[in-house]
Amino acid sequence: MTLTWPTPKATFLSPNFTIHSPNHKHLLIASARYNRLILSENHNPIVPPPVNITYSPALHALSITVHDLLAPLHHGNDETYTLSIPSNDATAYLTAETAWGAMRGLETFSQLAWGDPVLVPVDVRVTDGPLFPHRGLMLDTSRNYYPVKDLLRTVRAMSANKLNVFHWHVTDSHSFPLVLPSVPGLAEKGSYGPGMRYSPSDVKSVVDYAMGYGVRVVPEIDAPGHTGSWAKAYPDIVTCANMFWMPEGAEWADRLAAEPGTGQLNPLKPETYRVVRDVLRDVAALFPEPFLHAGADEIAPGCWKTDPTVRSFLSDGGTLSELLELYINSTHPYIVSLNRTVVYWEDVLLDPTVHVGPEMLPKESTILQTWNNGPSNTKRIVEAGYRAIVSSSDFYYFDCGHGDFLGNDSRYDRQTGDDPGNPFNYNGGSGGSWCGPFKTWQRVYDYDITYNLTDVEAGLVLGGEVTLWSEQADQTVLDARLWPRASAMAETLWSGNRDSTGKKRYAEATDRLNEWRYRMVGRGINAEPIQPLWCATRPGMCNLVQ
Repeated sequence: MTLTWPTPKATFLSPNFTIHSPNHKHLLIASARYNRLILSENHNPIVPPPVNITYSPALHALSITVHDLLAPLHHGNDETYTLSIPSNDATAYLTAETAWGAMRGLETFSQLAWGDPVLVPVDVRVTDGPLFPHRGLMLDTSRNYYPVKDLLRTVRAMSANKLNVFHWHVTDSHSFPLVLPSVPGLAEKGSYGPGMRYSPSDVKSVVDYAMGYGVRVVPEIDAPGHTGSWAKAYPDIVTCANMFWMPEGAEWADRLAAEPGTGQLNPLKPETYRVVRDVLRDVAALFPEPFLHAGADEIAPGCWKTDPTVRSFLSDGGTLSELLELYINSTHPYIVSLNRTVVYWEDVLLDPTVHVGPEMLPKESTILQTWNNGPSNTKRIVEAGYRAIVSSSDFYYFDCGHGDFLGNDSRYDRQTGDDPGNPFNYNGGSGGSWCGPFKTWQRVYDYDITYNLTDVEAGLVLGGEVTLWSEQADQTVLDARLWPRASAMAETLWSGNRDSTGKKRYAEATDRLNEWRYRMVGRGINAEPIQPLWCATRPGMCNLVQ
């Protein structure tokens, strides 16, 4: 981003201020929305900017020019824009290659306006565009249900932060809330109930709403693991459904699932593929997005081994990885035939026990999303030639640091100290959170997602996603869990986390994020505070070092 503002001057916004948009369905909606916001927000900055106010002319209009009105909302679309607010003209000018870039410019313009009456800076020129094309947020709506209105609010907050991908992890072992016309029994029997389902009209409302905010909606149907919720409708194709997740006396390697909620699709049953193809075909029809996330993470060998057909397969010399190969080889080409690029979690290639070879995962139609071992696994993925989406649990997992959700856990019953050599409640213990500690906004901000990569390897990193797994989250805590920590990632993926000299800029980002958090709250996003208000009103005074 390049911003020039030679002299800190501002002028008033006309009460009749109007945004003039070209004829584009979604941009017209966005322009009308921003017009209302800019005239009514009246944001009062924590520390008002020191400016000289010029009284003429007032700004009456913002004129938008878009060069390519037909560009679809797909990965890699051009989001660059130029914004100019002259001091000697009653009109400001926003120019973009696509409607989606114009939406980013509208957001910038809205953040430049403040006060009552409304002021805007003049003699300002902004030339802007993202560092990474994929800037996302993943929300798990299976473990706990989120009403549609909360999904829409999240999309709205994402757009305000220039995030452009809503990764909807819609199904898992815990519930199957997505109503699919070809297999209605999955939601009827696998959801938490009639009021906790997403109908096709709900999906359309989310997808259409997101289009008006320049946000793509990428669906994830996690399989063949994490499919216990399929068992009530199709019990014959799911192994170990509804069993206790950790058999008594078992080692971790023999678990039936990574957490309570067991069930995995059986790759040896022909019926499995009939159901899966019905699911994938319906999902592709509901979601126009060219990416389709197919999961393939956390296969628990113990779950498959509970099934006699699997045990027979293994005793005849078959392997667990060959079971996964059967599934991937039957489903990956089908997803591609639906004109979709397949996204998988990294496990499909990198899991040490159950994985497939690269020959099963064509690079031109496969993207891998990394979540373990920080920069190391990102390196492994791009070294192998795959495009990567980065969601490292060391930095981007927002459920971390809230303890564990398992009951009947005697490890918490320690009044003075933990067992020797096993810190849990004391001395830096995790408190039960497998990925603790809590990921603060500074931890998120300082992550370099292309760390230790060559230029060629870095070019394969599409971007990143923060994630909220919902074992201990629902709509009551959604905003505070996400914001403003997701804002920290949003800035780094859009404009980076370093200044022009290459120095990390987390010190100056503190004040900026404080201000932005208060503005989000004013816009109806219940973002959590990052500091006492005393700190925000005294920039720099709450730093660790001066």
